[in-house]
Amino acid sequence: MLRLSPADNVLVAIDTVDKGSVAPEEITALDRIGKGHKMAAADIRAGEPVRKFGQIIGFAKQDVPRGSWVHEHNTGMQDFDRDYAFAQDARPEDILPLGQQATFQGIRRPNGKVGTRNYIGVLTSVNCSATVAGFIAEEVKRSGMLADYPNIDGVVALKMDNGCVVDYRGVIFDILKRTAWGYATNPNMGGVLMVGLGCEGFQIPRFKEAYGVTESETFRTMTIQETGGTRKTVAAGVAAIREMLPHVNAVKRETCHASELIVALQCGGSDGYSGITANPALGAAVDILVRHGGTGILSETPEIYGAEHLLTRRAASREVGEKLVGIIKWWEEYTRRNNMEMNNNPSPGNKLGGLTTILEKSLGAAAKGGTTTLRHVYNYAEPVTGKGFVFMDTPGYDPVAATGQVAGGANLLCFTTGRGSAYGCKPVPSIKLATNTDIYNRMIDDMDINCGDILDGVSIEEKGQQIFDLMLKVASGQRTKSEELGYGDNEYVPWHIGATM
Repeated sequence: MLRLSPADNVLVAIDTVDKGSVAPEEITALDRIGKGHKMAAADIRAGEPVRKFGQIIGFAKQDVPRGSWVHEHNTGMQDFDRDYAFAQDARPEDILPLGQQATFQGIRRPNGKVGTRNYIGVLTSVNCSATVAGFIAEEVKRSGMLADYPNIDGVVALKMDNGCVVDYRGVIFDILKRTAWGYATNPNMGGVLMVGLGCEGFQIPRFKEAYGVTESETFRTMTIQETGGTRKTVAAGVAAIREMLPHVNAVKRETCHASELIVALQCGGSDGYSGITANPALGAAVDILVRHGGTGILSETPEIYGAEHLLTRRAASREVGEKLVGIIKWWEEYTRRNNMEMNNNPSPGNKLGGLTTILEKSLGAAAKGGTTTLRHVYNYAEPVTGKGFVFMDTPGYDPVAATGQVAGGANLLCFTTGRGSAYGCKPVPSIKLATNTDIYNRMIDDMDINCGDILDGVSIEEKGQQIFDLMLKVASGQRTKSEELGYGDNEYVPWHIGATM
């Protein structure tokens, strides 16, 4: 069993602890303690805080004797003050000069951005055109025409599940517009065909006007109503992509610095090991990335809830820290008015894996961000223009969160999991990191790196370097397990806030 901090009053079981056995520190287990679950390292009286990682993860709902299983039956949530200490621990990063930065083989776009993949996206403006977009992508794949264009990674239909009965002056339209444009301009996208129905609220002409874009060799639009129905639109869409292919294919990989990497950080299906192995290891990789001039995007606001005071201490300025706290307060109000609470997260699977409260889950999730200064805080799907460690406001639901990060410009994604999330994210490759060896071996076809060996003595720093090295290889074209399996066609899920009329 592990004590993660001298201030902790719980231990974490690395292997199952049988009732009656003697654990470290001469503690007799009063209950059976499952892998990743917690045991009281001291008597905890009712109302007293339960501490893990040196932080409060909940409060005892009853007296908890030393050696007892600590979980939701005897641990709950209650309000307590947090010291935000804005910018107190902010430090300048020691960024390596270009000549010393790591490199990868990337695709440099005319606007200077660098891609790690080269996709054609069939975007939709409304759910009513989702089927047609799917037919277009399927027909392009079925025809075999991509075989003559080896520099194109594929065609993906990004299907909107909304887009109508929304006010163009409202928050839904703003987010859909930002998300769609973010995907259209993501550096991993070589060409885009946008397909609408024609009468929807999310009008393509208004979208084009908002961003000042015109039709080009690699950006085309059409609507089903104007084109003449389903069959004619599918034929026209396939023809448009056929015309795009030579232009999208006309790229070559070249040596680029790691400072061009914008890495989305995700965790899903978390367990009691997440905050001990994979998440801090990914954080160590992010620290390396930042030192090489790159960018790491932490997100999933409900999953940093209760750990936000650790991020505000690292904020570059009081303004950056206060923006993060303002977002947290918005989420508290958002959940209240929808008859929910922030502790609805963790999920049943998280709890089976040993996580008891959102505070505990958040402390582990925040570790993905490493230790460097928090430079910027962005709203959902906003373009990420700053370098270093940044935060983007998103839900905790992985597909919605990752969609916002990709729309913000992420060209690579790292995803930690303990329970075994299956996920891919076209046009962005997703690197899957297992928190424990059991799930790595069980889901070997889905997992790229095993972080469970940290429990066997591999250091966090060594694992962080392994993750960073794989980032460079994947950015250079090496396919991840999720890419080999074909994941990514169904994970485009923009966030919906506000009223659908």
